Amino acid sequence: MNHLNDLKELINQGDVDTAIERINHLLRGDTTEQGRDTLFYLLGNAYRKKGDWKRALDNYQRATDINPHSPAAQARAMAMDILEFFNKDMYNQ
Repeated sequence: MNHLNDLKELINQGDVDTAIERINHLLRGDTTEQGRDTLFYLLGNAYRKKGDWKRALDNYQRATDINPHSPAAQARAMAMDILEFFNKDMYNQ
């Protein structure tokens, strides 16, 4: 569990490349389904922070496929809202 806090801290500090590398290493290992959904959620957060929306959404979806009650479901919905948002008034200027 401590490694999850370390990963969250890396992402929050902006060291997302290191976080992504460590998460991928953990995913290649033997983790429980519960642990895997959390790792995919964190991987989605890391890619979102990098601006790679496709990979973020893909990883949020993988986490949600494992656990429909994962916070990744809400994160994916929020990311989709951001990507689908546009301001019609800006087109008329």
